[in-house]
Formats: sequence, structure tokens, C-alpha cells
Amino acid sequence: MTSAANFSMALIHFPVYDKHKDVVATSVTNLDIHDMSRMARTFGLARYYIVTPVAEQIKLVEKVREHWLSGWGSTYNPKRKMALETLQCEESLESTIADIESRTGRRPKVVVTGASGRPNSVSFAELKDLIDADPEQPYLLLLGTGWGMIEQVFNKGDLVLEPIKGAGDYNHLSVRSAASIMLDRLFGR
Repeated sequence: MTSAANFSMALIHFPVYDKHKDVVATSVTNLDIHDMSRMARTFGLARYYIVTPVAEQIKLVEKVREHWLSGWGSTYNPKRKMALETLQCEESLESTIADIESRTGRRPKVVVTGASGRPNSVSFAELKDLIDADPEQPYLLLLGTGWGMIEQVFNKGDLVLEPIKGAGDYNHLSVRSAASIMLDRLFGR
């Protein structure tokens, strides 16, 4: 079974596109904090990052995180505490990569995701094989918000993961739904 011990995911709130293809920062939501942390813990990920340069958003994430880790929430719901132990907020993709490198001693392989297919995408099976081939190699899965990550983020990636395909032409899953499917395909039993 493929191990997620050196696998992290990051929810990118900047730089992403809005529906007009303008580069924006999207808002962090409570669902981003809680649901994605629970996913990370469920599948055994090393870390879950929320990436935003917006100071007020970072403060919000840290306030919620501290409530569940050391505040009243830590005794009220220990399972939520366990989930939020995986959460870390970073101001940029570069600082996220640097954090993984400082913790592991290796630069992570960056895996970019998106709803549109791209040439040379790797399949879930191929990514699992890569993870299994070198269990010490850290990986960072990037998930976009808004209308997707900008092209420069894709250009910084080492790999692009194939998109999730539904039954028809409609392909607009929430990022949380897509992340759940991806993690299950990679690390589920």
C-alpha cells in the first residue's frame, strides 16, 4: 500500500484566476480549514497547507487552528484537534516548498492539479508508482481555488495529475470533493 507519510497537499488561494481570468486571492473558508484537515489526517498526509498572502486570512486560520489545538475545542473534540495538527498556513508556494525542504531535507516533487486535461499528465497509478519507488521523496499536491491556478504555477510543477472525469461533459467539482477522490485513489485501501 502506498504511504502518504511524505505527501502533503496545499490549497492555493493565491495566485488563482477569477472568472474573468484576472489574477486574484480567494477567501479562506471554514470548510477549507476543517474539511481539508480532516482529509489530510484520514489519509495520513504529512501536512496540509493553506496558501494565502492575505494577513487577515492567515490570522483567521491561526485563530481557528489554535482554538482546536490548545483552546476549549481541544478538549471538546479531540478528533478535530488531531485533524488540525496537520494544518499549516503559508504565505506563498515558495515558502510552502521551503518548509517541506527544511523538514525533510529534500525538495518536494510538486504535483499540480486542475479540472482540464493537459498533455503529459500522469495518471493516479503512475503517481502511486513514483511514490512507492522512493518513499523518502516528499511530494506536494497543489489544489486551486477560484477558477484555477495561474499558468505560472503549472510551470513550476514537476508533474501534472490527470483530472477527475465524470460521466459527461460537466466537470466542476468542489475542491474538497476533488481532493477526497484524489487522496482515496492514491492512498485508500
